Amino acid sequence: MGNLGINHIAIIMDGNRRWAVENGLDKKLGHKKGAEVLEETAKYCNKIGLKYLTVYAFSTENWKRTTEEVGAIMKIMELYLDRFLKTADLENIKLRILGDKDEIPESLRNKMNTMEERTKNNTGLNLNIAFNYGGRAEIVRATKVIAKEVLDGKVKIDEIDEKMISDNLYTYGQDDPDLIIRTSGEFRTSNFLPWQSTYSEYLILEKFWPDFTTDDIDKAIEIFSKRNRRVGK
Repeated sequence: MGNLGINHIAIIMDGNRRWAVENGLDKKLGHKKGAEVLEETAKYCNKIGLKYLTVYAFSTENWKRTTEEVGAIMKIMELYLDRFLKTADLENIKLRILGDKDEIPESLRNKMNTMEERTKNNTGLNLNIAFNYGGRAEIVRATKVIAKEVLDGKVKIDEIDEKMISDNLYTYGQDDPDLIIRTSGEFRTSNFLPWQSTYSEYLILEKFWPDFTTDDIDKAIEIFSKRNRRVGK
């Protein structure tokens, strides 16, 4: 652990739509506000020296929402990346997209690839955005990669271990989350990082994601510091 006593925070950013409804706004504005909060949160985590921040932005199940809402989310993500591109070098943040990019619109996919390439040598916060992400699908994907290597004679079945699976996940080479925060008061993991979160601590906040502030990061780190993590011992 670094000076913060924590390396990796993951957040299920829940409640954009409900926040918009409660405030008499269009749901699209809820997602827009959520993106703004993410930007401020990432900058703050970078400032205080957090190593990893992983956020759940769009799940594989979110395609079931209306075409209008899905389209709005894609557009907001594009705008977020455009803005991030202008400040990435100044902020020194490294971006990684977790998820299947194949189904994502080409223009957004290209921006994601550009951003990952542009920031790959940055040494500040590692910002993981889980977009078109599903935890079970991630494990299936890793299994297929390993199975192909077995068929090709590159790997023996007895050589398959937890590290090999971890090395074939989207989060390869990164620490597992120490703390997972979920906003909006829901007590579900929602298919988010099932492999990586085996020993993660959880913190449920009653507020919606658009109401999340940097103070909540400070409080979360303080709460985590008081947890007694046995990690199976």
